[in-house]
Amino acid sequence: MQEDFRLILDIATVLAAAAAGGLLAALLRQPVLLGYLLAGILVGPTGLGWIKEVVQVETLAQFGVTFLLFTLGVEFSLKELRQVRGIALGGGLLQIGLTIAVTAVLAVASGWLTPVQGIFLGAVLSLSSTAVVLKSLTETNQMGTPQAQAMLGILIVQDLAVGLMLAVLPALDAPLPKLAGSLAKSVAEIGLVAVGAVLGGIWLVPALLRLLAQQENKEVFLLGVISLCVGIALLTERLGLSSEIGAFIAGLMISEVEYADQTLAYVEPLRDVFAALFFAAIGMLIDPRFIADHLTLILGLVGLVMVGKFCLVAPLAGLFGYPLPAAVLVGLGLSQIGEFSFVLASEGQALGLVSRQLYLLIVSTTAVTLLVTPFLLKGAPGLLRKLQGIPFLSRWLAADERPRDLDARAPQEGHVVVCGYGRVGQDVVRILQARRHPLLVVDSSEQVIQQLRSQGIPYLYGNAASALVLEKARLNQAHALVIALPDRLSTRLCLKQALELAPHLEVVVRATHEEDIEQLYQLGAREVVHPEFEASLGLCSHLLLQLGEPLEVVQQEILAIRSSHYRNLRPLPPSCLIPTSVSWPPPPPANGSHDASPSESVLAWWEQWRRPGQPEWAGIPSSAE
Repeated sequence: MQEDFRLILDIATVLAAAAAGGLLAALLRQPVLLGYLLAGILVGPTGLGWIKEVVQVETLAQFGVTFLLFTLGVEFSLKELRQVRGIALGGGLLQIGLTIAVTAVLAVASGWLTPVQGIFLGAVLSLSSTAVVLKSLTETNQMGTPQAQAMLGILIVQDLAVGLMLAVLPALDAPLPKLAGSLAKSVAEIGLVAVGAVLGGIWLVPALLRLLAQQENKEVFLLGVISLCVGIALLTERLGLSSEIGAFIAGLMISEVEYADQTLAYVEPLRDVFAALFFAAIGMLIDPRFIADHLTLILGLVGLVMVGKFCLVAPLAGLFGYPLPAAVLVGLGLSQIGEFSFVLASEGQALGLVSRQLYLLIVSTTAVTLLVTPFLLKGAPGLLRKLQGIPFLSRWLAADERPRDLDARAPQEGHVVVCGYGRVGQDVVRILQARRHPLLVVDSSEQVIQQLRSQGIPYLYGNAASALVLEKARLNQAHALVIALPDRLSTRLCLKQALELAPHLEVVVRATHEEDIEQLYQLGAREVVHPEFEASLGLCSHLLLQLGEPLEVVQQEILAIRSSHYRNLRPLPPSCLIPTSVSWPPPPPANGSHDASPSESVLAWWEQWRRPGQPEWAGIPSSAE
């Protein structure tokens, strides 16, 4: 009982510390996972020492990465995975192989390590952090960008490679036949899991989810989904692969089923709680005293590792057709050392491949790169955009952003240019096609261009934020421009470049964040659409019509709210829903009697609200104005 209570107390302590660290990071406008890491350092064995059962907390924390990869698989469909298969397989395998080779050669040439130790160190350094990168990309709203998709593809291959590395480690210094046998066994296990996932995704998972959903019980559905996720994760763990890649496979199996959104809504709260535990557990592995005693050496190793991985990954991304800015962001995003490196380093120490001193150096260097990564992913896009504003650097950075392919059917004038062919862009194109308006789609994804080509939709292959690409789209002769890019910075740059080329162009922009609305209007957008606010207006329109409001009044007031840039929907409670000229309680009846019943008072207030010429909504000009 005492041990059980100790574990409960440790978990409560970690969660409270993570909440405090996340709150502090949010107040300082920093990524919350940075707060989780610092909270783990503070309460861990090398900090205040409040946590005693670190191993058990780490075991629970592993669920965080499991659920993180599971929800990622649900969101990331097989169709999207196929779109990045080139850089995932080719780029990922090349990155791992080159990192191991370069590290081994440098380590042996310097006389620091033996060849076996150099190969092991290269394997450790070749991995990047799936959890940190995904969390940072989600917080900065970059998940829909091409560079994020490229990072994700490479990260998936790295996670798959962990199983091979763990299988090969015991035989690393064994004869070549034994090493080849271990490698062949791991490859066969991966193939077996892939075949099982395909078959299960076709026959087993849809039937199971349909059975769970038919019970119309949230608890039963949630428990069934968690059992499926954890079961597949444990199966892949037993086969020698990582449990995290098993969870990702489970998510992919669900992503093609109609219950994917419902599954995601149920699992996300659990994912966030366990993810906080995971990042705090990583913080517990960090020894600030060791880092302080070897600060110069560790900072040198951090710089060497991050610069070296950047110099390997960025050219590989460029080799697979990504423009220079996107390749730079991919290189920066994958320049850290991943959380699975802790597992490899621990296994290597147990097998005698590395000394205790080298193990501590690996752990400390990994921890510092994880702390730096959120800042890199948050600040790199903005810094890159600022560098593009410098004339000399702008020409250099835009060298790969020239339009690479223009459809021969592209209209010459009077067309609508649609930048971005994601979910919103596809809907816009369908509506324009239905009304037979000429259009041109601009996108920088080779897979999207192939899709447009097969559908017979006029396209321009290039970066929509590049002035060269927009000029090729003939904005001066265009009727309007629709910007539906997933990246906030690319959206702003595209708008700015477009209005410099065609100052009087009608530009409609999709805003992904509330704080972007006014800025986009100030940059010159004619109309800025925010999806969440538009959903609110749609709900209210339907509700008011059901309540008997005249269609004309509802349309006028919705239009007035849009013309105010949603300003009155932003405060809480929304002041636009309270007519300023209507007071409560209502005035007494005209005959001077104060004995009106409550129902009569409500009726009098309702009639005042419905009186012709009313309401004049708070902060919004009436439709007559």
